[in-house]
Amino acid sequence: MNYTVSLLIITYNRQKDLLELLQNLTMLDTTKVLEEVLILNNASTDSYSEVSDFIKAHPELKIEYIYSEENTGVARGRNTLMSMAKGDLMMIVDDDAVFTKPTDLVRLAALFNEPFFKEANTAIITPRVIYYDNKEVQLTAFPHKKYDRYATNPRFLTSYYIGCAHIMKREVLAKTGLYPTDFHYGMEEYDLGYRVLNAGYTIGFDNTVTVEHKESPLGRQPNFRKLQMQWVNKSKVAYRYLPFKYFITTALSWGVQYLKLAKGHFGTFLMSIVQIFKIPFTEKRNVVSENTLQYLKKTEARLKY
Repeated sequence: MNYTVSLLIITYNRQKDLLELLQNLTMLDTTKVLEEVLILNNASTDSYSEVSDFIKAHPELKIEYIYSEENTGVARGRNTLMSMAKGDLMMIVDDDAVFTKPTDLVRLAALFNEPFFKEANTAIITPRVIYYDNKEVQLTAFPHKKYDRYATNPRFLTSYYIGCAHIMKREVLAKTGLYPTDFHYGMEEYDLGYRVLNAGYTIGFDNTVTVEHKESPLGRQPNFRKLQMQWVNKSKVAYRYLPFKYFITTALSWGVQYLKLAKGHFGTFLMSIVQIFKIPFTEKRNVVSENTLQYLKKTEARLKY
């Protein structure tokens, strides 16, 4: 099958980074696969005039630029773009990332036709992600917690995918739905990922395409707030989709992590405790099937936290 690709980008106050990404796209071989480029400006306060000028000068990239008056967060922002996408595949990439070879987009689309992923019914694939500055592998963007064991594998099946760069079959959304709208930041990939796996698909990694990521802190939440949202959201995900014991271990482990890294902000800690205690009374459980649990164990997923 010859897949078409919708490229989806959310941006916030990073015109320079986005402009470099768009310039980078002009160097890619996009004629055979690119359906469109959809950009959501998430209520940036900085000027994007240079981006606007670039879009006008490059109609061949088929860019649709949307400005949101509200910062909708990552999950809702992606939902907006995914609902608009027309391509068979959706390539989601951060605005501070760039591709490294002219063939990258064509190669990513072709991965789903390869026997390894086709036979596994793979729906989402994460490429290799390295730091823009030093070209080293970004460990936080490697889709397995056991990096030393999997680092030399050119491809493998795994339990989750990386938000800053991944390609997904659009067809899965008909079975899974979109991202959770109550997640402003953090863990939304786990939530959708469990639903993808439970729908009978798999998630994979392939290192033949490399994306460089600048990992800029601009536009992100302060550290303690980021930790708080990750803690609460990961606890919600565990309660929704995993056996109850993993909800307990996740909530406790992330609570300890918050105390170690937040360096204060005890009021936010107490607020989070209250939110987590409410989860069993406010969240609906949709525990994954036994087959999905076996897949998670086979791929050595970290379920405890």
